[in-house]
Amino acid sequence: MSCPTPHWEYAPVATFLYKLGRSAFRRRRLVALLWVALLAIAGIGAATAPAPTSGSFSIPGTEAQRAFDLLEERFPGAGADGATARVVFKAPEGQKVTDPAHKAVVEETVAALKSGSDQIVSVADPYATQAVSQNGSTAYVSVAYKVNAMELTDETREALTQAGQNAQGKGLTVEVGGDALQTMPATGAGEIVGVIIAGIVLVMTFGSLVAAGLPLLTAIIGVGIGVSSIAALANVLDLGSTTSTLAMMIGLAVGIDYALFIVSRYRAELAEGREKEDAAGRAVGTAGSAVVFAGLTVVIALVGLAVVNIPMLTKMGFAAAATVVIAVLIALTLIPALLGFAGDKVIGRKQRKGLKKEADDKPNGGTRWARLVIRRPVTVLLIGVLGLGAIALPAASLEMGLPDDGVKPTSTTERRAYDALSDGFGPGFNGPLLVVVDGDKAAADKTVSAIKGLEGWAAVTPATPNKAGDAAMITVVPKDRPSSVATETLVHDIRDATGDDVLVTGATAMNIDFSQKMNDALVPYLALVVGLAFLLLTVVFRSILVPLKAALGFLLSVVAALGAVVAVFQWGWLGSLFGVEQTGPIMSMMPIFMVGVVFGLAMDYEVFLVTRMREAYVHGERPGEAIVTGFRHSARVVTAAAVIMIAVFSGFIGMTDQMIKMIGFGLAVAVLFDAFVVRMAIVPAVLALLGHKAWWLPKWLDRILPNVDVEGEGLAKRDEEGAGSKPDLVKA
Repeated sequence: MSCPTPHWEYAPVATFLYKLGRSAFRRRRLVALLWVALLAIAGIGAATAPAPTSGSFSIPGTEAQRAFDLLEERFPGAGADGATARVVFKAPEGQKVTDPAHKAVVEETVAALKSGSDQIVSVADPYATQAVSQNGSTAYVSVAYKVNAMELTDETREALTQAGQNAQGKGLTVEVGGDALQTMPATGAGEIVGVIIAGIVLVMTFGSLVAAGLPLLTAIIGVGIGVSSIAALANVLDLGSTTSTLAMMIGLAVGIDYALFIVSRYRAELAEGREKEDAAGRAVGTAGSAVVFAGLTVVIALVGLAVVNIPMLTKMGFAAAATVVIAVLIALTLIPALLGFAGDKVIGRKQRKGLKKEADDKPNGGTRWARLVIRRPVTVLLIGVLGLGAIALPAASLEMGLPDDGVKPTSTTERRAYDALSDGFGPGFNGPLLVVVDGDKAAADKTVSAIKGLEGWAAVTPATPNKAGDAAMITVVPKDRPSSVATETLVHDIRDATGDDVLVTGATAMNIDFSQKMNDALVPYLALVVGLAFLLLTVVFRSILVPLKAALGFLLSVVAALGAVVAVFQWGWLGSLFGVEQTGPIMSMMPIFMVGVVFGLAMDYEVFLVTRMREAYVHGERPGEAIVTGFRHSARVVTAAAVIMIAVFSGFIGMTDQMIKMIGFGLAVAVLFDAFVVRMAIVPAVLALLGHKAWWLPKWLDRILPNVDVEGEGLAKRDEEGAGSKPDLVKA
């Protein structure tokens, strides 16, 4: 039996969206009311929900996680997974913290901390636990809590900071470190600046304040619904404290971009002389189709983070994906509704005076650039590939870890406490290893001896058994700082030198295992995301080489972006320009997170730019002419979208949280490379070299693939048949 032909004459995607756009335009009051109601409901839910916690952090399948699980079982109530704090005391030059006056201040602080909160498990007296440096200049008080940092009450956190402040004015320098001071990442002015820049770019692009305001308004509504929903469900779903920040970052960028493309297409349809309602329908049916498939690539990339099998990362991906879905739905419904309210004001003043359509043969910047690339495709291709390749070179030196207090600004008390402990007790003191022995005292003593026979440790404490005597804890202080290669080597050496009943954990070991798990998951994740997106783009473009070129271009841009991240945050190049006071390893989740997010965003530009080229090619233009046509219609809008996205992501570079700062920088440079080098230069050069072959698709595959018609070919054919402005295009 031969392969069946598709069950529709014209693809239902563009048709359905065309009808949806017209319906939203006609029923604009109802559509706007529904979205405002959703925003109000989400806002009320966020306002009445309990404050979000940091979310439970676990890494299934790792030794560090098994050790934590064993600690909870054998040492109940020890607060192994709770917040910790260190109150660090430093005596003036030439004095010691053991001097009677200073000792009295420290003991007074210990007493204040013990009575400060019922969330405290223990407060260790530094003189009883020998927590005094050899030269006597520094001492620290260890505080352990029952709950994690984000579950600490404001009163508990205030008691900690107040205890330090009370001791500060009594002859000692007092700093407080540890994760007990961890709070939600503070929102800085950078995000606001990013939105302002986006507004300026939109005004320059459209020449109309109303047209510029629509993408901003709808993006803010979408992000408001998404972030408020995350806040409302944070405790129920155990979402981490940074989930809303990442959802805001991605949702704001794609929300502005998706709305921008539909508004731009609506203005182009009006310039063709169409009625407003029909123009809204066609804008949603054509540009909206591209929005749907671009959004799907982003969603695939974010949801695909589940393959890493780290619950925190999975939840972050799903929450951000939900925000992207909201942005797509708003672009398809609220934008045409608001266009109905805007009327002629969506058109610039000059256009309303009768200058509303430029001559098709008048070359603009996109046309001139495309013609230049077509004349010199090999030169443009070589410059683009070699340039990004050079920027990608630092990625070969990538070292991964998780940021600690050592990378925070020196203006913070956490960083000063970190430095004081490093100076007084050695750099490894800020990252002690916790060795858990599943055995009796003899097994624990044997483990201590084995560890002391290794290199790279500064101190090894005697084993501390539990009440039942069937387990013990050993603390090992490395010689080097927590994020160093030497400390990682020590962790592996301890694991190799001991048996299966000895487990190494602690924040440092957890970071090492986390980094390894992310490395192991990168290739499977990349294969899943790129593979699914390749299939999706094959359906969209009805081509094999175009999706392949899109995927290879993405890999080039993301590796170049990683190279830039390594150069700035690991090597320190231009670090002061971006507020990087302390270099260190790159955040462990950075490569896989960038692969996911940047791939989705890169496909946005691919879909929006190349669909215009395919539209021209399908309508009879030669390959070179189609490239020029695509750039004439899309280059200005794609450029504006990229600048907006770069501005939004760059706004997060100003945040104090090192993880958010690094992600913001990485995404900003990735969009810069992908939009302006890969999509605007390498893509047209490759298409020019391929010619007709770029759109080749095997006949057998052409027969079985659904024709989604993102170019709106069905709408154009119906026009030619004179079916009117309200066609019923779906054929059974």
